[in-house]
Amino acid sequence: MKIPPHHDPACFGCGDNPIGLRLPHPEVEGADRYEATFAFDERHQGGPGLAHGGMVAALIDEACGLVATCYRFPTVTGRMFLRYRRPVPINRPLSVRAWIEDERGRRVFVRGELWDANELLAEARLAFVHVPLEHFLETPEGQAHAEAWQKRLQTDH
Repeated sequence: MKIPPHHDPACFGCGDNPIGLRLPHPEVEGADRYEATFAFDERHQGGPGLAHGGMVAALIDEACGLVATCYRFPTVTGRMFLRYRRPVPINRPLSVRAWIEDERGRRVFVRGELWDANELLAEARLAFVHVPLEHFLETPEGQAHAEAWQKRLQTDH
């Protein structure tokens, strides 16, 4: 494998971060659809028994970001329009879905939804921007990640 991993293991959305969402990565590189099951819990609560709106936004952003990045590596969120349709319960398995709608130039347009069985809880339209890999190397953490990846490539030979 010559491409670096799509996310740092500490990523709040899909990494091994103990306080993160820990969404699974898409199964197929280049996929244009993504779906996962997720249950908010007390750590994600806003009102009693309900997920905080910012956590709902983070979940949908991550699902859409995973499909955008696997579709066109690497991308970052450029904008997000989110509509909350119903209160989002905690402690219940929910389905988060995302799919590629279009791409133009450096932009990848993605739709995302959050469902509780047959009830739509939230929906979003996002635009992701394809960026050079060097964008992620500007921080000390990004540089350390790149050095670790280079060492791994050298030992894989």
